[in-house]
Amino acid sequence: MHIQEWLESVPAVSVYLLVGVVIGLESLGIPLPGEIVLVSAAILAATQDHINPYVLGACATAGAIIGDSIGYLIGRKGGQPLLQWAGRKFPKHFGPDHVAMAEAKFDKWGMWAVFFGRFVALLRIFAGPLAGVLKMPYWKFLIANVLGGIVWAGGTTALIYSVGIVAESWLKRFSWLGLVAALLFGVGSFILMKHRAKKAAAAREVEESPVVATVD
Repeated sequence: MHIQEWLESVPAVSVYLLVGVVIGLESLGIPLPGEIVLVSAAILAATQDHINPYVLGACATAGAIIGDSIGYLIGRKGGQPLLQWAGRKFPKHFGPDHVAMAEAKFDKWGMWAVFFGRFVALLRIFAGPLAGVLKMPYWKFLIANVLGGIVWAGGTTALIYSVGIVAESWLKRFSWLGLVAALLFGVGSFILMKHRAKKAAAAREVEESPVVATVD
């Protein structure tokens, strides 16, 4: 079966569910490629008439808000031991360097770390649980969570869908290239955040290193 025929046979409901569930689980704190899935689905909506971009954006937004809220409650209940456990189980995502970077962002931005964290691959995993661990007031978290979910999920869907409509004829001929581009975009953002996490860890080590006094 040609790839275009296969894409046309994909049920719209399954796309909506996949996007909502993956983004929800990622926001909850499970390392999954939510951004890659959302971008790929938006490209698919631009080339397939049976996938409604408004429903897609709504599902992505709902998954983001609900997932982050559950993550907040888990973090609030689990506290620091939860982060330590996650660091042992998933050192590539919840290692000390990553936690230190996320905490630095929360110290700098406060509640808006939840909002801006939506747009950063690694912080999307941390935002909800870490806000709970740090006992951020729920009303502050909720405002930033809802606004961030709407702007990131809805905005990403609208942007990618609009670009896809402009390039629809090209994407229909080279659908697999659009999916590859979405994959590379997601991987690139993740690598960038890994690099920033290492820089944050290096800065933290310098700050924590003891100062050796010299005696004349």
